[in-house]
Amino acid sequence: MKYRYLGRTGLQVSEYMLGTMSYGSDGNTDERECISIVHTALDRGINFIDTADTYSHGEAEEIVGKAIAGRRDKIVLATKFRLPASDERNHQGGSRYWIMKQVENSLRRLKTDHIDLYQMHRPDPNTDLDETLGALTDLVSQGKVRYLGCSTFPAWYLAETQAVSRLQKLSRFVNESSPYSLFQRTVERETMPAVQQYRMGFTAWSPLNGGWLTGKYRSDGAVPAGSRAERVQGQWGEHYPILQTRFDMRRPGNQKKFEILSKLESIAEKANLPLMSMAMAFPLANPAVTSVIVGPRKLEQYKEMELGFDTQLNASTLDPIDALLPPGNLIEEADRGYVSPWMTPEVRREGVSKLRA
Repeated sequence: MKYRYLGRTGLQVSEYMLGTMSYGSDGNTDERECISIVHTALDRGINFIDTADTYSHGEAEEIVGKAIAGRRDKIVLATKFRLPASDERNHQGGSRYWIMKQVENSLRRLKTDHIDLYQMHRPDPNTDLDETLGALTDLVSQGKVRYLGCSTFPAWYLAETQAVSRLQKLSRFVNESSPYSLFQRTVERETMPAVQQYRMGFTAWSPLNGGWLTGKYRSDGAVPAGSRAERVQGQWGEHYPILQTRFDMRRPGNQKKFEILSKLESIAEKANLPLMSMAMAFPLANPAVTSVIVGPRKLEQYKEMELGFDTQLNASTLDPIDALLPPGNLIEEADRGYVSPWMTPEVRREGVSKLRA
């Protein structure tokens, strides 16, 4: 395993980060297997773990807490807040009220006295950044949080957070986490230049594009048993409607993926690589990227991913990829991973005041 610095923090983290979104009732209900995945990853040299307060309604944090017992000091532990954690109207967002309440819940579930990287899961246009960053700064001062991060923030909003931190003398976000893959390269346009300008870290999530870049999905529309697409069409659909769109095989963007996959497989074959290994290594070829998040649901999947950890892509592979999938390109709109509140019809036609309506 190789390691990179997380922005300008001086903190060294593994090039691959273990994601735990699939642990618990929304994914793998076998707690022992989930813990085994964590232990296997740690033994391989991964020292960076990603989870969130809303993954399986808090169960993922509880499983991670059990898995890291006795190894906590060797791990850079990241979790997130912001998305709705219940039906209560104030159990979400970036308010001081919710941050101070939810950090305690995460600490309890994770069985730790501090979080190394506490990340805001999405922007909250209804809360002033001064309030959000002020509350987070207090958590840093209290020792409950070491560093702050954010996820899926547009570049202009990243710049605004940095300005507020500087002007108000508040702790700043040191890492951005966004979807980045062969099929989702939009972050190359503005997000990555912003990340490098502010010397932030960058963790790439969904490097396999939800399983598309394993080659498991085929144009006949059949959904493999146990796949993410199957879970989205079933138990996940109610909680993650955006994912239903992402795996709607009838959409033109998804149909285009089928056309491109065979060409990507040819590029991988010429490089003597499995498609999945090439896809996982692709984000790391960009100097803005710190770590790539891999989120296997089963131990077998993790072991298959692990085979690609040492893969490095050179120009002979990257050039044909760029020719096929130009930098900044996006194949399917649903792969953005986030429906921007600034893009709703109400805001576009009546102004940002509608965000608070």
